[in-house]
Amino acid sequence: MHILLIEDNPADARLVHEALVEAKLSCKLNWKNTGGDALAFLRDTVAVDPTAAPDLILLDLNLPGVHGLEILGEIKTDDRLRHIPVIVLSSSMAKTDVMDAYRAYANAYVAKPTHFSQFVALVASINAYWVGAVLLPGKMV
Repeated sequence: MHILLIEDNPADARLVHEALVEAKLSCKLNWKNTGGDALAFLRDTVAVDPTAAPDLILLDLNLPGVHGLEILGEIKTDDRLRHIPVIVLSSSMAKTDVMDAYRAYANAYVAKPTHFSQFVALVASINAYWVGAVLLPGKMV
């Protein structure tokens, strides 16, 4: 499992990493802290080897420079990237943010937990669903 985390807050990125370890999820985690870096990474990776694209993207909305919704729009309108599931992982629970994310074709919208144990439980549920139950396009033979 290859996960791309697009998150500008180093503390939140570390929490995601530690929660993955605590949940015993074996995966490769790439972290990009700006939308521009994330889009360049995705495009460069896919251009070199389409099979090396991440299996799942965790995307924060409030990023410096390129906003998360813009990144989501870029991903979902690029034929080479649109198949990658994108989970918006945001501290915002504003109805407009949730609706805008789904209108931009987010696969899921999850509010960031406030406690580490909740973060671990969230990561475990992401693992159970996206790794255990769902057939991901990148894993199809």
